[in-house]
Amino acid sequence: MLPWWEILLRLGVAAIAGGLIGLNRDLKNKPIGMRTLPLVALTSALLVAHADHSATSDQLSDPTSRVIQGILTGIGFLGAGVIVRSGNRLEIHGLTTAACTWLAAGIGIVCGAGQWLIVGVALMITFAVLIGGHPAERLLHRLLRGRQGRTRP
Repeated sequence: MLPWWEILLRLGVAAIAGGLIGLNRDLKNKPIGMRTLPLVALTSALLVAHADHSATSDQLSDPTSRVIQGILTGIGFLGAGVIVRSGNRLEIHGLTTAACTWLAAGIGIVCGAGQWLIVGVALMITFAVLIGGHPAERLLHRLLRGRQGRTRP
């Protein structure tokens, strides 16, 4: 089993890196930003940490791998169903909800594997992104763009 600090490092750095990429996209008025991309990066790191751990303990069988692939493919269609484009070309809603849908699937997969420490760390980072992401987004917009920049609700 991976030590807790290694899990925190892998998942935390993924979320921070996704957030930095999201900040760039957000500042350029793209429809994906500082909450969606950290969740996508976190989910990817979560699943790789699970597969990495399973590979060392020979727990990830071929049928299990196929089930995981099927879940992640299917959940993409479900997530796409919550994304809505408004009248304005840049007004897109539901991306963070779609990312949360994918993340919930990833957490479910890792719960199914019984890797509770990875699940716990992922949930802590998830709630930090979801609760602290919007205030951090507003603050960084003020600092990096000034008050003339676009405002988000």
